[in-house]
Amino acid sequence: MELDIRVLKYFLAVAQAGNMTQAAKDLHITQPTLSRQMMDLEKNLGTELFVRKHKQLTLSDSGFLFQQRAKEIAQLADKACREIAEQKAQMQGTVTIACVESIASLLLPEIMAAFSQNFPSVKYELYSADGNDIREKIDRGNIDLGILLEPVEVAKYNFLRLPCYEKWGIAMREDSPLAPKEAITTKDIQGLPIIIPRRTIVIEEISRWLEVEGNRLNIVASHNLPTNGLLLAKQGIGYLICVEGAFTIRPMPGLCFRPFLPERITGHVLAWKKNHALSQVTQHFLEFVRIKYEVSQDRYS
Repeated sequence: MELDIRVLKYFLAVAQAGNMTQAAKDLHITQPTLSRQMMDLEKNLGTELFVRKHKQLTLSDSGFLFQQRAKEIAQLADKACREIAEQKAQMQGTVTIACVESIASLLLPEIMAAFSQNFPSVKYELYSADGNDIREKIDRGNIDLGILLEPVEVAKYNFLRLPCYEKWGIAMREDSPLAPKEAITTKDIQGLPIIIPRRTIVIEEISRWLEVEGNRLNIVASHNLPTNGLLLAKQGIGYLICVEGAFTIRPMPGLCFRPFLPERITGHVLAWKKNHALSQVTQHFLEFVRIKYEVSQDRYS
């Protein structure tokens, strides 16, 4: 079964409008044409995508799943068209890049500003996410580059190691019994309720630091972005294990950060998918970073 990109975009417009008439106006086509396209789509898929009631349309369970995949396909199609157009232009185009919430969030704008001085026509699409989401977007081709916090557990990527390092520690309320300490030992927090990143490899790393098996950690919450974890810590729900940069880039009144003792240091990498054709502007961006920071390309093996 073949799916027309145009029909996928029609479906997304109907799902957003919740009404066939309004969607037809938005798409500048007739309502009967749009209705026929949606019925043909449902027939080809062998399932109803909409629940129809009083001229209003809501997505069925199948419709919700199809909407997610249709968005991804439409984004990839748009990205491919944009990259082809960029090949015809002289250093014009878009760099798509995602970044974890850490001190790298401060480094990335500096890199972009310096690059834009040489290539002012270049545009950027930025995403904030955790390592899992970033890797997934790279794998699917939704983005080209991702700044990841080590450890990185897969062998799919080439990368540049960035001159950007973080200390791990605890973010907690200023009235916490541990707040007066200058540094936190593993003994200090054993048995205490902790809030941690959701990444399995990070949980395993924390377990080794604390010398406690992962299933015996007193984990009260996990998160995909440190911002959410900081809000939980502010409510006194637990102690947030995070890198210092996650706290310093958006300090919250009433919270403080204390590093681990002994120190736990981690680095950052700028990664992209192996054997994946990058746009000309993205290749120039990578070469700019490599030269600016005198780093060499590497890869996981």
